[in-house]
Amino acid sequence: MACLTAPPHGIYGATIASLSLLRRSKTGSRRREKKSRKQIEHEYLDDALAHFSGYIAIDELYDGPFCVLSIVDNRTYRRLAYRVLEHSPKSQDISRFLKAFRKELDGRGLKLCGVTTDGSPLYPKPLALIFNGVPHQICSFHVIKELTLSILHALAKVRKEMKAKLPPLPRGRPRKARRRRVQRILREQKRINELFENRYLFVTHHLSQSQRRTLQRITRGLPQLRVLREIMDEVYGLFDRRCRTDTALEKLARLRRRVKRFKEVGKTLTKLYSPNLEKALTFLDDKLLPSTSNAVERGNRRHRKMQKTIYRVRTKESLEDRMALDLLREMNAAGRQRATAALHRERSPNRFRAKSDAASPVTVL
Repeated sequence: MACLTAPPHGIYGATIASLSLLRRSKTGSRRREKKSRKQIEHEYLDDALAHFSGYIAIDELYDGPFCVLSIVDNRTYRRLAYRVLEHSPKSQDISRFLKAFRKELDGRGLKLCGVTTDGSPLYPKPLALIFNGVPHQICSFHVIKELTLSILHALAKVRKEMKAKLPPLPRGRPRKARRRRVQRILREQKRINELFENRYLFVTHHLSQSQRRTLQRITRGLPQLRVLREIMDEVYGLFDRRCRTDTALEKLARLRRRVKRFKEVGKTLTKLYSPNLEKALTFLDDKLLPSTSNAVERGNRRHRKMQKTIYRVRTKESLEDRMALDLLREMNAAGRQRATAALHRERSPNRFRAKSDAASPVTVL
């Protein structure tokens, strides 16, 4: 119950003061402070590790001057651990982060079966020290991306060489004696433009029949460009799960020897000799080991999207609270889905009843 203690002022009749016999509400008067973090340390981690698959993905996220290290279950897509640093990560930071996670696994009697990371040099040494003997998979998406850029760079180099060989066109209308020469130059320019417009055909995984015909037409008389497409096909064949890692490594050795023979494009394909390419084939011996780190990358993309709305907030405490709230959202996701489904059934029962009747078979005697 509330009573006015002052008459309304102005033309709007607003109440400027009141007398309430009830206690002041505490809702919204205090911040959550560290409640989210404590709930993460106990309830969320127990719930996430209860369905632990044994395969994790590790990645770092740079947010201004801060860096967020994350460990995500690579099959259930649930974040298991995170740490916010105020500087660029070093091998010591990665080691401390992995030791804390190893302690949580040992306390629950869980075993790690595989780790997936990107091609960063931060992880190999700490993983070999703390999780010795656990297969380490380099994300195949990052490796294929680097090889794709190398193929496109080699294609651009060939285009520049073709353009440099073309003589300049004479000004004005060409004479009858030079008309054929001008037409040939125009055809070569058109061919160079087609190579640029259809450059995606050299790196696309699966080509249709029409795309293959287009590729054959624009590479006529250019065997080095057809070799680039053949090399890309062999690279995609390395990641075929129907073969083992040893077989894929033998194919890679043959491919490297073949590239050395083509000196025109061999120098631009140095990524084929990277040791990350060999580590990216580890998943072929384990059918349950994911080949990419998409699980942790998805969480990083969601974090960047949330940070766009609060771009001015860049402190270590705010980032830790933001990560904790994100994990709480994941923990309560199943309950929200059940509540949403129950509300839909209550609001439109006829529609859900029709679906259930259609799904269940009816036997007529």
